[in-house]
Amino acid sequence: MNDSTATQKQKKHFWNKRPKKELTVDDITIVDKDMLKRAVGAAALGNAMEWFDFGVYSYLAVTIGKVFFPGGSPAAQLLAAFGAFAAAFLVRPLGGLVFGPLGDRIGRQKVLALTMIMMSIGTFCIGIIPSYESIGIMAPVLLLVARMVQGFSTGGEYGGAATFIAEYSTDKRRGFMGSWLEFGTLAGYLLGAGLVTGMTAAMSTEQLLSWGWRVPFFIAAPLGLFGLYIRLKLEETPAFQKHMEKQEQLEHSKPRLGVLQMISKYRAQMLKCIGLVLLFNVSNYMLTSYMPSYLTGILGLSELSGLMLVLVVMFVMMPLTLFWGHWNDRLGRRPVIALGAVGLILLAIPSLMLIGSGSLGLVFLWLMILGVLHSCFSGTMPSALPALFATDIRYSALAIGFNLSVSLFGGTTPLITTWLVDTTNNLMMPAYYLMGAAVIGLITVWFTRETANKPLHGSAPAVGTKAEAHKLINKLKLRRQKEKTAATGAK
Repeated sequence: MNDSTATQKQKKHFWNKRPKKELTVDDITIVDKDMLKRAVGAAALGNAMEWFDFGVYSYLAVTIGKVFFPGGSPAAQLLAAFGAFAAAFLVRPLGGLVFGPLGDRIGRQKVLALTMIMMSIGTFCIGIIPSYESIGIMAPVLLLVARMVQGFSTGGEYGGAATFIAEYSTDKRRGFMGSWLEFGTLAGYLLGAGLVTGMTAAMSTEQLLSWGWRVPFFIAAPLGLFGLYIRLKLEETPAFQKHMEKQEQLEHSKPRLGVLQMISKYRAQMLKCIGLVLLFNVSNYMLTSYMPSYLTGILGLSELSGLMLVLVVMFVMMPLTLFWGHWNDRLGRRPVIALGAVGLILLAIPSLMLIGSGSLGLVFLWLMILGVLHSCFSGTMPSALPALFATDIRYSALAIGFNLSVSLFGGTTPLITTWLVDTTNNLMMPAYYLMGAAVIGLITVWFTRETANKPLHGSAPAVGTKAEAHKLINKLKLRRQKEKTAATGAK
């Protein structure tokens, strides 16, 4: 038996463990506050751009259907427009498979710059595609291609952005800093949806169909270039830099595992990621995508009323997301996520019953309840999900797990819920669907370890100042002394 084998066997038993190496200030990552702010801003901006496009496309779906699919009925036009929209979700996992491992190999910053470029190109191209009347069938084909470019780039966006913020943040404020990512999501959606709503009110139908619908997509281009400029100015995350230094010392600069090997080895963490993302995205797409059509198509509210109610709720959710980001650092990730899940289980049915009254105030109350509960997830997931994985596979695993779950469960939520309501004639199906997602999320949380105020797996502790580093070292020394004293007393 060689020394390494012996060491491995010793580590299996707590009584054979070797004393841990004494932590020094050099071992602790001291985060540059200015760089942290820039990192958070750059990551949040990319997410905002993604959801700007989401809001624009959703609110312009009817117009896009008329421009690119003029031959069909209004229903067929809308279906075709949303079909092109859904195509982006099909290629998201492929984007995750490509950009995730690339981010673990060459760095988070480089890949995030690349996804920003692709996203800007895809969005801008939608704005310059000629109409069906100009080039015929090639118009919807090009629309589909542009959407797939967007979806492919998005596959590497969220996982990379969440990883980037998590690895830049201090252990004590990782939850709050991560919540800015979802703040960007809400801001982007509101900007896109608000812009379209304002243009619809200011323009005639002819103007909107002729050229007006292109304006929001053109605006996305300078936003993307600005985001790219910021991302290119950033340095690589401290956690990844230290990881690569270790890899170079080992003369092994590439990931040790292939994608399939990684999924197999870390299947428990991947399943936890999929379960948490399922909860997060089912409530997200239920609110942002399904509820406007449910309010207008099922309950008979005016289209403007339904859209405005959702926008107001999302505006209120922005500070709530930061609120829960702050408190999950204090209370823990698990309690905050569990609170949202239990809230959905208990309140989904009573809240949806309120809508049946037809009162606009009660409808708003239901949407507000859903928004408040969803903010528990949006304020916590950006810090909880990256903590599931070690530094060397974090980007890969998160990108694959997140996008797989979004494609299978999140993006399909409006479609499945609509089908369930139509098939069963039961208006409570959205509530049941939310409750099912909440139960899965609650079970997942139960088996997930708490990561608040702890270093990321595979990374050194991260603090804001040298004084905090010395304080942490003294705290650990005192803890070891107490443990040693207790062990001696027990003998």
